[in-house]
Amino acid sequence: MRHLVDKCLNGLLPARCRSCGCALEHGPLCAACSHDLPWNDGACRRCALPLAAGDTCPQCLQRPPHFDSAWAAFRLETPVQHFIHALKYHADFAQAHVLGELMAVRLNLRPAPLPQLLIPVPLHGRRLVRRGYNQAHEIARVIATRCGIENAPHAAARLRATEDQIGQSAAARRRNMRNAFALRIDLTGMRVALVDDVMTTGATLDALARVCRTAGAAHVEAWAAARTP
Repeated sequence: MRHLVDKCLNGLLPARCRSCGCALEHGPLCAACSHDLPWNDGACRRCALPLAAGDTCPQCLQRPPHFDSAWAAFRLETPVQHFIHALKYHADFAQAHVLGELMAVRLNLRPAPLPQLLIPVPLHGRRLVRRGYNQAHEIARVIATRCGIENAPHAAARLRATEDQIGQSAAARRRNMRNAFALRIDLTGMRVALVDDVMTTGATLDALARVCRTAGAAHVEAWAAARTP
């Protein structure tokens, strides 16, 4: 119902920048606001950790993740942090369109071929019922439409109601995510991208990438709207 209301309002009202409110011809943000966003350029190629220069961080050299590469569009800073919190905790689905469309613009410009399938990081059933939606799926839905990639929101399942990872160390996050996911489809030979709203240490995406490998995926990327430092 919320999606239907947003669609009707967007058709009736003139397009406005979601950040400053100025009139728009296209896109969710005006050129000035888009330029001023905390784009995560120059990040680690394996885990998207913000770096002064794009390279592979020491942690990934020592302990490579199960995904081949990672990309986070933004650093988790204002106003992107506000966009994500509004989506995640207040069901502001308009922010999924902002994030998804901005991510899709960058993805459509990349020289490498896009993956064949998007797999949003799943929520455990109890959390999904409590929240009513999966924010990762909302973002992936927009990217899939704008980039012409198949979205598979039910391809993965979260087997355990894992503890909240806020404040946990990287090692604790890895332990928390051990055996947390299962795949419901065969990925033999496929190129897939895992989608989440925020990437902190990468433990969640790494655990999901591991089961994608077991399911036969040939190439696995990890995508997130934002990356913490």
